[in-house]
Amino acid sequence: MDRIDELRVFVSVADLRGFAQAARRLGTSPAQASKLIARLEDRLDTRLLNRTTRDVSLTDAGRAFQARARVLVEEFEQLERSAQETAVPSGLLKLTAPVSFGAQLGSLLLDFARAYPNVGLEVSFSDRIVNLVNEGFDAAVRIGMLADSSLVARKLSTVRAVTIASPDYLDARGTPRTPGELQHHDVIIDLNRIDPEVWIFGRGGKRAELRVSGRLRFANPYMCVAAARAGFGIACEPAFAAAEDLRNGRVVPLLKKYEPDPVAVYAVYPHARHLASKVRIFIDFLASRFASEPEWHQRWN
Repeated sequence: MDRIDELRVFVSVADLRGFAQAARRLGTSPAQASKLIARLEDRLDTRLLNRTTRDVSLTDAGRAFQARARVLVEEFEQLERSAQETAVPSGLLKLTAPVSFGAQLGSLLLDFARAYPNVGLEVSFSDRIVNLVNEGFDAAVRIGMLADSSLVARKLSTVRAVTIASPDYLDARGTPRTPGELQHHDVIIDLNRIDPEVWIFGRGGKRAELRVSGRLRFANPYMCVAAARAGFGIACEPAFAAAEDLRNGRVVPLLKKYEPDPVAVYAVYPHARHLASKVRIFIDFLASRFASEPEWHQRWN
């Protein structure tokens, strides 16, 4: 077991380029991680890592050793998982998802917990991009462009962006017929956007950017929808945030023919030679529940 522990620590230090980060991932101390690496190098009579006060890098021997060590660690961990899980998924499943999308996942997560009582759920809702490997998460739900190519991504659904306003606001200020007319209206800014003051309209070759400004600025799509519902102006938000108000007529959709391309919703997880059954089952569960057109796109088209 000591030798497997040495290999596990070595692979983590090599991946994360640091003892502190590897120790945090493995639930040990930097001193213990350093001790195991030193013992491994002494037994092999080979330096595997170059250490400085700021960085850790692989030697040539370390790079050659890393590939085979990772295979051995993954095979050992799969052996342990197969013994622990048998035919029933079990263990703690750590997930992260955007705060704004949490309401769409709530009932789904509870349904999963009911269907798989041996799997524990620890779910963090955060709008920052979480590093799954460094922070010990098994999977994440993400919306929009994926910047981290080291993750495996499975598309679940799409989300439309809808431009909305209340009937009272439109009665008082008029209804814009083209995106350019928004310049003459009160606009509600969603600070969760990558560029909050640039709204996208149109698709393909007809795609255009419109720079907007507004007095009300919120880092939450539901608050932006609430402001639009209260008659403060026009908002452009994910359909899931506005769907209930659209169905009830408290807000109405605008500029529908200029609607931009929908953005994708993904389930993402780290690369692994053998994916734990609890993760695989959860991803499949998500995919099955999102297989049809999402409820938030229906009945107000």
